[in-house]
Amino acid sequence: MSTTTVAPLPCCPASQLRIVEASSLTPAAHEFALLENWLASSPALQLPLHQIECQQQDRGREVQRLLLQAHLLHRGQGDVGPALCVQRDGGQEWHTHRRLGTRSLKTVFGTVQVIRMGYSRTGAPSIYPLDQTLVLPARSFSYELQRRLIKAAVQNPFHESVEAIADLTGVAVSKRSLEEMLPDAAQDFDAFYRQRSPETAAGAILVAAVDGKGIPMVKPDGAPQPSVRRTKGQKANRKRMATVATVFTRAPWVRTPQQVVESLFRIRQPSTADSSAPPRAENKRVWASLLKGKTAVIQEVAQEIERRDPGVAKTRVALSDGERALQILVERILGVTSILDLLHVLEKLWKAAYVFHPEGSLEAELWVMDRTLRVLSGQSGQVVKGLRQSVTKRGLHGANRKTLQGVADYIYRNRARMHYDEYLANGWPIASGSVEGACKNLIKDRMERSGMRWTQEMAEAIVQLRAIYLSGDFDAYWSFHIQKEQHRLYPHRWTVVPK
Repeated sequence: MSTTTVAPLPCCPASQLRIVEASSLTPAAHEFALLENWLASSPALQLPLHQIECQQQDRGREVQRLLLQAHLLHRGQGDVGPALCVQRDGGQEWHTHRRLGTRSLKTVFGTVQVIRMGYSRTGAPSIYPLDQTLVLPARSFSYELQRRLIKAAVQNPFHESVEAIADLTGVAVSKRSLEEMLPDAAQDFDAFYRQRSPETAAGAILVAAVDGKGIPMVKPDGAPQPSVRRTKGQKANRKRMATVATVFTRAPWVRTPQQVVESLFRIRQPSTADSSAPPRAENKRVWASLLKGKTAVIQEVAQEIERRDPGVAKTRVALSDGERALQILVERILGVTSILDLLHVLEKLWKAAYVFHPEGSLEAELWVMDRTLRVLSGQSGQVVKGLRQSVTKRGLHGANRKTLQGVADYIYRNRARMHYDEYLANGWPIASGSVEGACKNLIKDRMERSGMRWTQEMAEAIVQLRAIYLSGDFDAYWSFHIQKEQHRLYPHRWTVVPK
């Protein structure tokens, strides 16, 4: 009989020495006893705490892996009888050939072996009842390990994700394996959002916004190599536009044009007497697609609006940046009040101000502030008239003339979407910070890091999974995805043939 004797802790009398009979222990208990003995050993008592932490974590992982392996052995081999009868549309199939096999599975505790009985027949794949009982995935990585990897990958680059999971769990997964998981993990995105029930939100205003954001793509096979020096107007990389959408509910927030101008230009410090903070967005969902196109994404926005407000009890508005093609689609498909984003109007006004005044000057700021107040007060026509008169009276030519005419045409073209005095009085939103933030959080912060290039399939998968994560739906989606994948793996019912 083998025994292991270790030195006592300094505070323990010699009579309390621990003696472990290794041969009488299960593998997990034996490993745990070794860990306990090591912690009480003389070498360990000389180590600094941070080294104890590292080594205890590594040894503890092995204890947990052995415990999980023991649990799997207790679950049996899935031997349910001499044969299985599979019910298919065309009739019954008898799986009478039985064979015991072993499957390796990487888990968050390490690699374990699943010993299970397989039932097969000629011309058909084998069926493993234990796999279905344990809800095992098709891949050799457990669902929990996949969940952690994918959740890391939607936040950080792939190499950082696999390194972080390896550091936390001790389980090494290749970057290639992670890349192969992602498209499969995203395949139930549309089905997940279609099956949700209506939500209840206190906000009386239902807000939608749609925008576009470029994603840098890998160069197609056979594309010419870039020259050492780019020519004028040549881009460093080729981008493809993704359509970004957001839908949320919020409470009204009534303000005056003067209050908006004061907040935009920081005319004075806010005081406690000022109005309350702006209402928070409720049940905000953001998503995007590189492959579906604008029309399909806007139709999804319409479906999301109907799901949230089937009785048309809320005020429905849509914010846009002034892109004509996008505005036409939004207004035709959604049928809501279309509002031009004020921040895009401000960008145009600043361009016009620099025709008259130096950039960064107080005169330019005062000019923009005055025109902004007019626009917010429902006087967009006067601003357009003033810009066009300035072109004529000053005899402007060239770039300055083109700038002022472009700003005037932009405001005139969008005048029906610029009744800001009415929008403010109703408490409606007038700026699309939500979709601008969605473009940044959803795409720019993850997809446009230095040196990143994407294939269409991988970009679509990451954008969808990151949208699920940012919308707060990741854990609910993962449970749904497991259910859908299990149905794909086991589409037919089977019954046991009695012995």
